[in-house]
Amino acid sequence: MIRLYALIFSLLFAISCTNNKEVQNPVEETKKESLTLYTHRHYDSDKLIFKKFEEKTGIKINVVKASADELIQKMETEGNQSPADLLLTVDAGRLVRAKNKNLLQSSSSDLLNTTIPTHLKDSSNYWFGLTKRARVIVYNKKTVDSSDLSDYEDLVNENWKNKILIRSSNNIYNQSLMASIIANKGEDSAKKWAEGIVNNFARSPKGNDRDQVKAILANEGEIAIINTYYLGKLINSKDSNEVAAGNAVGIFFPNQENRGTHINVSGIGVAKSSKNKENAIKFIEFLISKDIQEIFAKANYEYPVNKDAKSSELLKSWGQFKEDKLSLTKLGELNKKAVILFDEVKWP
Repeated sequence: MIRLYALIFSLLFAISCTNNKEVQNPVEETKKESLTLYTHRHYDSDKLIFKKFEEKTGIKINVVKASADELIQKMETEGNQSPADLLLTVDAGRLVRAKNKNLLQSSSSDLLNTTIPTHLKDSSNYWFGLTKRARVIVYNKKTVDSSDLSDYEDLVNENWKNKILIRSSNNIYNQSLMASIIANKGEDSAKKWAEGIVNNFARSPKGNDRDQVKAILANEGEIAIINTYYLGKLINSKDSNEVAAGNAVGIFFPNQENRGTHINVSGIGVAKSSKNKENAIKFIEFLISKDIQEIFAKANYEYPVNKDAKSSELLKSWGQFKEDKLSLTKLGELNKKAVILFDEVKWP
């Protein structure tokens, strides 16, 4: 009996030690799935969207923020060792650049193929447009009659002398607009257009799109070329001066009788270095879903790429417009030529 009790005691003691060991040194949990997102965007709405994805899928989004050029350079430097799974940035020109630098990989799904219009994505599925922004003409409602406006090309006319406000030529939005004119009208016509705009400058280009609208309020010029997104930000700003600037201008969608208004996108692509391609595609699919597209639209005044998603009330108030269906890949392919032509006409 003594031996039996001793054996039972030994077994109980061993079990107790094992249990204590498990408490003190738990078995390592399976590593939580995650994606590393390199992003140029910096909006609170994006944080909300990422959180929703995490809650829905259990996949954590690790965000790395920097300027688009810095992120592309970072991915180049890191090479195949880059932790990036996805690159999210604005302007198709940058996305084309990332593809051409061999930083992205082709990725597709039936949902992406059927939801995103052909002209808003790479033909080989290296990147996909997520939201749209139109590059429009805004004008001083007190001094300009909107019936005098028509096309981008019309802005070179003498009656706009000393009235045009626009950013510098090193701005990617202007480079993409110029690339679209080259694609649609040819190099000679594009160069003449750029020369005409320079001749009609109200001042030497400076500042961002919002600064051009503020300059209209300050009577430094009468019309400006800006992205719609910025006008939405001004009108809904907490700064009363910005609100005043946004409300001082009317919005005009050029080229409605021909090719349509130039648009650009925020877009995303799967990094070539990604070891989580399946989850990366799942994330892109989530971003183009109807509900998420409507968050983008309402929070950032961007047009959804998903036709089933509704635009914000502000965008609806501006009315529907015809958009240029030029493949946005052209914006990247013609970027270098656009920069050269800007230099030739001495657009600062």
